[in-house]
Amino acid sequence: MIVAIGDDDELRKNSTLQRRRRISLSSILLLIPLLISLYTTRVSASIDESGRRVIEARSGQDLVWVVQLSDLHFSVHHPDRAIDFRNIVGPALSLINPSLVFITGDLTDGKSKDLLTMKQNEEEWLKYESVMEEVVKTSGLNKTMFYDLRGNHDNFGVPSFGSSVDFFSKYSINGKMGRKDNVNSLTLETSERKHLFVGVDTTMDIGLRGPTNLFGHPTDELLTSLDSQLSQWDDEKPTKPVTKISFGHFPLSFSALSQSRKSLKDVFLKHSISAYLCGHLHSRFGKNLKRLHHSGGVSLSDNDLFQLNMRRSGDESDTNCSFGALPAPEFWEWEMGDWRKNRAMRIMAIDRGHVSYLDLDFKSQSQKTIVLPTFPLDSRFMSTSLARHRYECQHMISSSYDAIRAIVFSHSLVVEVVARVYDSSPGFNNLVMEAPMRKHGDDSSSVSFYSLPWNYRAFEDPLPDRYWFQIEVTDIKGRSTLSELRPFSINGLSSKVSWTWNEFRVMGCQWAALYFPILWCVLCCLFLALLIPKCIIVVFKKQYTLKKFIAKKGPITLALWILQDLCRLPVVWFGYIAYLFYLIFFPWFSGEVFTNSGNRTYMTIMGWVVTSSRGDRNHEYVGEPDVMVLVIPHLVFVVIPSFLVVCCLVAERELYKEHIRAVSGKKEDDHDRGRKKRWQRRSLFFSKRRLVRKSLLLASLALYWKHFKNCWSLARAYEMNVVHFPGYSLVVPLLLLYVICKTHRAP
Repeated sequence: MIVAIGDDDELRKNSTLQRRRRISLSSILLLIPLLISLYTTRVSASIDESGRRVIEARSGQDLVWVVQLSDLHFSVHHPDRAIDFRNIVGPALSLINPSLVFITGDLTDGKSKDLLTMKQNEEEWLKYESVMEEVVKTSGLNKTMFYDLRGNHDNFGVPSFGSSVDFFSKYSINGKMGRKDNVNSLTLETSERKHLFVGVDTTMDIGLRGPTNLFGHPTDELLTSLDSQLSQWDDEKPTKPVTKISFGHFPLSFSALSQSRKSLKDVFLKHSISAYLCGHLHSRFGKNLKRLHHSGGVSLSDNDLFQLNMRRSGDESDTNCSFGALPAPEFWEWEMGDWRKNRAMRIMAIDRGHVSYLDLDFKSQSQKTIVLPTFPLDSRFMSTSLARHRYECQHMISSSYDAIRAIVFSHSLVVEVVARVYDSSPGFNNLVMEAPMRKHGDDSSSVSFYSLPWNYRAFEDPLPDRYWFQIEVTDIKGRSTLSELRPFSINGLSSKVSWTWNEFRVMGCQWAALYFPILWCVLCCLFLALLIPKCIIVVFKKQYTLKKFIAKKGPITLALWILQDLCRLPVVWFGYIAYLFYLIFFPWFSGEVFTNSGNRTYMTIMGWVVTSSRGDRNHEYVGEPDVMVLVIPHLVFVVIPSFLVVCCLVAERELYKEHIRAVSGKKEDDHDRGRKKRWQRRSLFFSKRRLVRKSLLLASLALYWKHFKNCWSLARAYEMNVVHFPGYSLVVPLLLLYVICKTHRAP
């Protein structure tokens, strides 16, 4: 029995060992695909002793590339946006195989079908979560390589981060990865260089409903954190060169100042980052939404008010090559197109420190083969004065200049890549160089690197856009793909590119700094137009009438006559004075600014008044300067036009009265027959048909339509009715109606 028991134990041990071997073998078999995927992935991540996230890029070159997407606006009312994203982006990322993917805000739309109500919709976030899971799976990339940021649409009606309607924290990739901070950074490292990427979320802490949620709001704490993240490699000695890139949702023209009057621009200039990647503006304002930022310039509180061109005038100053001299701090701001309507994607590459990008348009064409030239750089949108300084002072790395280089992404086997250089100085493109480029690496990947050695000094020229280059790729199916024809300057000179009006008003104007100057300028002009004529009547006892204007013509006499006639309508004069004081000192309206909160708050020219986020009973203003999208249009398109129409109605009545006097022979100067005839001919326009008055009545109808359309939009946006904003909605129409009735008959 003892032997039997021993044999049973031995058998039991053997069977256990066999089961363990089978489990180990099955585990190994299950792990093989994972190990293969980890081996074939181009990057591997680690956390160093300082807590910095470092990713080792294994392209075999001093070259990295990333992908940016922006403004997806997934909407329950437009399911095609999510469908196209799933069908296009996953395969495109599989082809491009980037080291990182940035999605810079406005992941969901948050708007009703009529575009008037703006608040969070959980169904849209569920769709975003499921689509991103499919895109990550299709792309074959590691999910940790995706970084998505919050945009203003993702913040509509969110009272605080982590609240029940903060779906970004619940469904986004950053939220599920535990990236809770407003500033997140990571470093791509090659054998020669570090590439530091820092994402910054500047959405307001208290997310209001739109449209008064349009600006980025960096806090002093966020700027301190951003400064710290951008300087994380500065103390490493000896160290590799560091290229710094930041990405966020809001352009700097739509970013407010912090409480201490600092801005993102201040931090970016301090670290001389290479580029800031952003979205928010979409493509409808133009294709050239880029801006080269410098220190200095016309400023208010150390922040630029405006910049007339993409590059500030005087950028190409004389180079100082003395020891330790460097050009003024600068960085590029590159806004990209939207996925919402334009199906846009951007590939940005850093090749030996040279930063370039290519914008793809999946709406107009499929992308079977993609060509991204990485050197030389486009002298319009990519070159900097630092490149010029390094070249003229011979501080550049010659090996980075000695070849034309490009990345080619293709589903098909590429059989030939040809680079061409053109000389535009004769007035047309004259081909001066054409040669095949040499491939680096094998044919096993969809990504290939090509280069063409050249004598770069042969293309030195004082004109930044004399030489242009283009690359042609031919695949095994005979299909030819051309890169965009780009100007380049070996000298580091920059081609001048002017904005269109639309591009200037969204990129060239610093709206956060311009809000109060515009506001007080408009209000002061209205006050002066009302008070100066009244003071002339009361203090100086001077009367300006139509008769005086006829006798002594001039723009000042004309203005004083019309404005004094307005003063003789006390209801209208006092009505406008009271209305202006109301706009300055009192709430404009009250509304619900959070998603499904049931709490109402009110808006003034200083912002929305809400309960303090610190938990006490105090109130604070939020949404400044975001409220300018309501304040400035109301003053410029409603109050000022109504004031002008009122003045014109008053003047028309006086002219009509004078016409009646002339026709009836009661005109005092009728002894001068020639003068009388001339007056009668001029006054035919003010006959009984009163065509001018009818035109003014049509203008009044247009003004009524514009004003009540705005009121309807506000009522829908903030769940209001006329009781919630009687002063804002009724005063101007009632004053205009009173003047129309008062000037109907001329005694």
